[in-house]
Amino acid sequence: MSDLKFTKDHEWLLISGSQATVGITEFAQEQLGDVVFVELPEVGSEYSQGDEVAVIESVKAAGEIVAPLAGKVVEVNEELADNPELVNESPLQDGWFVKMELNDGVDLSELMSESEYQEFTAE
Repeated sequence: MSDLKFTKDHEWLLISGSQATVGITEFAQEQLGDVVFVELPEVGSEYSQGDEVAVIESVKAAGEIVAPLAGKVVEVNEELADNPELVNESPLQDGWFVKMELNDGVDLSELMSESEYQEFTAE
């Protein structure tokens, strides 16, 4: 069963078993404007929660994507190297950044449901 969750850093996670696909939300990509560059991590890299995983640059700003949970990168979205605009065009589908194998016992309690995230961004 897959479960879509959100962070206060405006990232989404599609959790399926012990794996999570990570991207930024529609709200985040709107705030950034047109994405022009994405730097992704190496497959096999391990991260603690809060570590910088990727860099994203737009016409307005540069920022980082942080690891929403601890784990190891098992796949990166190679499409973003040539088509960073996918982050704007399809942030919740084609514009994902990494897939991570989550560490055993990761705490999902800090993640928000879609309705909780909508309330968070409405504030």
